[in-house]
Amino acid sequence: QVQLVESGGGLVQPGGSLRLSCAASGIIFSRYAMGWYRQAPGKQRQLVATISSDASANYVDSVKGRFTISRDNDKNTVYLQMNNLKPDDTAVYYCNAVWIGINYWGQGTQVAVSS
Repeated sequence: QVQLVESGGGLVQPGGSLRLSCAASGIIFSRYAMGWYRQAPGKQRQLVATISSDASANYVDSVKGRFTISRDNDKNTVYLQMNNLKPDDTAVYYCNAVWIGINYWGQGTQVAVSS
């Protein structure tokens, strides 16, 4: 059974930092491209960052320079380090795993940025 379990969300003040983790099981993790998406209330789910199987990373413009995606294939885990958080970053953050058209999602973790 495939599971993607996100953790690390919470409430943080503007300018603060959070580190999200997504632990994968039931897949050959190293084969999969991994991604983080987010969905704010009333908005569509949006791609935040991706990291390929060879650790090549890409980011949406709004988080470049603030967020860093990384992966640890030994721990079957992908991370999203989020710095200088802004209220617009408030959303549910979802982990995604993709390999040759096979697509898995986690259940999401809430991030709230507010003073």
